[in-house]
Amino acid sequence: MTATAEPLFQGADWDFLTLQRIHDACEGIARSELGLDVYPNQIEVITAEQMLDAYSSVGMPLFYKHWSFGKHFAFHEASYRKGLMGLAYEIVINSSPCISYLMEENTATMQALVIAHAAFGHNHFFKNNYLFKQWTDANGILDYLEFAKTYVAQCEERQGRLAVEQTLDAAHALMSHGIDRYPGKKKLDLGAEEKRAGRRRLHEEAAFNDLWRTVPTGPAKSDAMLNVERRRKLLGLPQENLLYFLEKTAPRLQPWQRELLRIVRHIAQYFYPQSQTKVMNEGTATYVHYRIMKRLHEQGRISDGNFLEFLQSHTNVVFQPDFDDPR
Repeated sequence: MTATAEPLFQGADWDFLTLQRIHDACEGIARSELGLDVYPNQIEVITAEQMLDAYSSVGMPLFYKHWSFGKHFAFHEASYRKGLMGLAYEIVINSSPCISYLMEENTATMQALVIAHAAFGHNHFFKNNYLFKQWTDANGILDYLEFAKTYVAQCEERQGRLAVEQTLDAAHALMSHGIDRYPGKKKLDLGAEEKRAGRRRLHEEAAFNDLWRTVPTGPAKSDAMLNVERRRKLLGLPQENLLYFLEKTAPRLQPWQRELLRIVRHIAQYFYPQSQTKVMNEGTATYVHYRIMKRLHEQGRISDGNFLEFLQSHTNVVFQPDFDDPR
């Protein structure tokens, strides 16, 4: 496409057809020139109050009810109304389709930036980063949240709101300790196990030395020590995931309480890669949005004025002041 191509928009105003043109132009560059592999996109335009609401529920489009979400909403709303905090230009969710929330107050240039940043930069990272592929299920998270919301509501009807609230309070308190940081054991492959056993047997035969038989062994383990080891094995210890441990072994929990712990544990695990990859995730999205916006400007799809507006926002993001910078 030449530099005489028709601009995607003029000025700061936009409509939904403009967003569609911006998305299609960004998608063409992202796929054909950058080679990005992304989930299908779903773009939602929301108000400031809806953005505050998304803040309170960790950006998810649906969630079960809990008083802490209302507390977060009240805090963020008060801070926003007093001018103590601003709102993000967008929120993006690791799901399939990938949901990107755009603020309706954004100018057309900022909408183009946000679509390039979130709908293609973050989207590509979500789909291809190994931590997200290992610990999250983008295709199933929305269905699981729907199940969680319905299940918690049913528990409140059957068990009472207070009992459910107390269980969720306890689970939320342990949420940061309810994640698996390392992958579990892989499924056994009979053929591979037989080959491994054969290699081990050949090695033992080749390295056999009868002198090892004469080496004295340590003292025999007492019955108490054997009992402790047996109990640890039955409990699956050591276990770093406290929510999993309580879900499986706590003797006094009711089945519905175990399921609530399981729900909180799965949601905590879903968000685990987010905290582990913050810098890399934002770096990828920033690189992608710069490449796309720069290419749109080269193609004549955005004007010099729009590109300068983008550069002002972009440089504010990537600027790294020195440790003793007086600003």
